[in-house]
Amino acid sequence: MLGAWLLLWGALALGSRGETASLRRADDSTGRCTYTFTVASPVEAGCPDASGVPELRAELAALAARLSRLEGRERGTGGSGPRGAEVGGARDPQHAASAARLEAAYSELLRAKSRLEEEKGRLEREKEELGRRLESSTQEIARLRATRCPPGREGPGRDALRAPVKAVRRAGSVPTHAVPGPAAAPRWDPQPLAYQELQSERTEVPASQLLEETALSRPGSEDSAGCGELVWVGEPVVFGRAESIAGKYGVWMKDPEPVSPFTRETTWRVDTVGTEVRQLFQYEAAEQLARGYPAKVHILPQPLESTGAVIYRGGLFFQPRRSRTVARYDLRGETVTAEREIPGAGYHGQYPYSWGGYTDIDLAVDETGLWVIYSTEKARGAIVLSKLDPDTLEIRRTWETNIRKRGVANSFVICGTLYTVSSYSAPNATINFAYDTATSTSRALSIPFENRFRYLSMVDYNPAERQLFAWDSFNMVTYPVRLSQA
Repeated sequence: MLGAWLLLWGALALGSRGETASLRRADDSTGRCTYTFTVASPVEAGCPDASGVPELRAELAALAARLSRLEGRERGTGGSGPRGAEVGGARDPQHAASAARLEAAYSELLRAKSRLEEEKGRLEREKEELGRRLESSTQEIARLRATRCPPGREGPGRDALRAPVKAVRRAGSVPTHAVPGPAAAPRWDPQPLAYQELQSERTEVPASQLLEETALSRPGSEDSAGCGELVWVGEPVVFGRAESIAGKYGVWMKDPEPVSPFTRETTWRVDTVGTEVRQLFQYEAAEQLARGYPAKVHILPQPLESTGAVIYRGGLFFQPRRSRTVARYDLRGETVTAEREIPGAGYHGQYPYSWGGYTDIDLAVDETGLWVIYSTEKARGAIVLSKLDPDTLEIRRTWETNIRKRGVANSFVICGTLYTVSSYSAPNATINFAYDTATSTSRALSIPFENRFRYLSMVDYNPAERQLFAWDSFNMVTYPVRLSQA
């Protein structure tokens, strides 16, 4: 390019002087493009040595250096001359669009990174919380083991419980879960409560023995014989813990009126986190539940919804997913034997308890039979309670309460009275309302209720054991209860 500029400059200079000149452009023998500029000297007949013209050589060298600087500046700026401006102008819109797309993609990546960092922080906090709970549970177990009564020096309360059990077993004429007479069993004494709590803290026994001794101690006492009003709920006792996220919420239960081959010790469990909940775990006893090894896993023909299921008279009663239907699954035949739609009942998030979880339809069992707890548009979100026939699921009678379903965390039925829990997460909650179906009236209560793990997703009453079964954030717990005399 430098040679072309020189030739052009020479031609222009000579042309301005009126001298004739010629410019020829052609490929040489190697195929390279060459320019040939020819001009006749006006004064010289022959060509002297080029070294004799120093002024011309100096001027040509200066011109060549200037053109080199101009070319370098043009390459460095991407074309600042007329041709560079033309090319740059054609590319500016494309560059702008590409830059905008890159900036948008970069911004989206930054937002995604921020969301991932927040999720990572949440998971780390949850991991730390689970670690603290595990450490606390380990320390509690170690404390209980350390305070265990030494052999031969067990407390009188424990001896009083064990002696009647051994006597009944030796007799051979009564099953091991038979009830001793009032003279043999210790009585529930409302005074002093501190002594009862102290005894429970000092005694370490297997889960099955704890259930057996507790059941033996209750029926002989005056204030728990027959039906009555709920007056006290004890501290929760942990019987097992779910290890996977599917067990964050769940339901566990025993049949108060079992059908052979099942017994009152047969324990059932469903982990309810998921969209296709079909697994019903069967355990021979509570100890097997604590170890986490089921004897059998039933696969339900329909997925169930939420934590409202119960076991009663050899059947699992549950709400099939996304329906206002109640179904009975026969545990022996492993088939659905009855289904019934609850007229107008809300479902799948229309009228749940305060913690959510699609708890629109909740089933319950008490001394009088099978119940379903729900709400309707007609009731405007208030709890509706219906008594069901356990064989056909036909509604026998219905009561409409004035207790708003979304305003309570859970509910259960004892002796025909509906009781509600105030909060699913507050550590010091209460049993805050009662609705008596015998009088169709409700009243406010304030019976202390402990949410030890602060996420109560299920509460059911077992009339055979006179205990509440509950699921509290992965943990399967029971609460002892006390009823007043009828």
